[in-house]
Amino acid sequence: MDAATWQANEFERHRAHLRSVAYRMLGSGTEADDAIQEAWLRLGRSESDAIVNLRGWLTTVVGRICIDMLRSRNARREEYAGVRMPEPIVTDYDTSSSAPAGPEDQAVLADSVGLALLVVLGTLSPPERLAFVLHDMFGVPFDEIAQVLARTPVAARQLASRARRKVREAHTQPDPDLGKQRQVAAAFLAAARDGDFDALVDLLHPEAVFRIDAGSVGGVGGVASALLEGSAEVARQAAVQGPRFASLCRLVLVNGAIGIVAESRSGPIAVAGITVLEDQIVSIDLVLDPEKVRAATSGG
Repeated sequence: MDAATWQANEFERHRAHLRSVAYRMLGSGTEADDAIQEAWLRLGRSESDAIVNLRGWLTTVVGRICIDMLRSRNARREEYAGVRMPEPIVTDYDTSSSAPAGPEDQAVLADSVGLALLVVLGTLSPPERLAFVLHDMFGVPFDEIAQVLARTPVAARQLASRARRKVREAHTQPDPDLGKQRQVAAAFLAAARDGDFDALVDLLHPEAVFRIDAGSVGGVGGVASALLEGSAEVARQAAVQGPRFASLCRLVLVNGAIGIVAESRSGPIAVAGITVLEDQIVSIDLVLDPEKVRAATSGG
């Protein structure tokens, strides 16, 4: 086997890991693939024979590429109106059990990161996000993270600590019981279909949040990007829109937790992640952006 073939084989062996890193950094499958392609080009330009730990080298290279992409995105954020959410990952839910359908879906779940967590990661500064993702999710030492950020290891540790505190305060970790998640989500959809405000309030955590990403040109049905906070405000929105919208919904897995896909005659029009904790919904992340919905539901 020549050196070029060996290099290509080794890169492919680490591709899934690198995509996991990039998706957590960017919240976009398309952008994650772009970052991986750039990492491959940089590997080709490097002295690969001198790289002792290829997986570690590629991980930090992808991290460096992603932080540059985040900074570029933040510089043009004014072009995007309202709430911006990540691209969700949708898989089917087996209604006969509390497990996802099939080994492929189980593999997705095993490496999934919740949509609510990705939303919170999107509120971090690029250095905070890099430090948290690389250290807390992938175990990269702070001295290596410091080199990517051009900071000291102590500063990198502080960035991760600040990010960790923000993530913890946001209640992004759902109940591990998918069956329980499904029961709460199904009850919420039923109450929304009936426009039952009181039942909706009972199913929502008092500090529940409802984030709507309608995209840069607006979503479907005239719904605009918005951030609603508190059980009463969220329930009011669900009671008004629910009788029309909830009848189009079916339960799926969104980034490994319970969620919904809404479908009209023309196809999928919305994806929502629902975070359930202790029998109440703490967050709903509704994606109406047509491009993100298409990417999440196209099956490709």
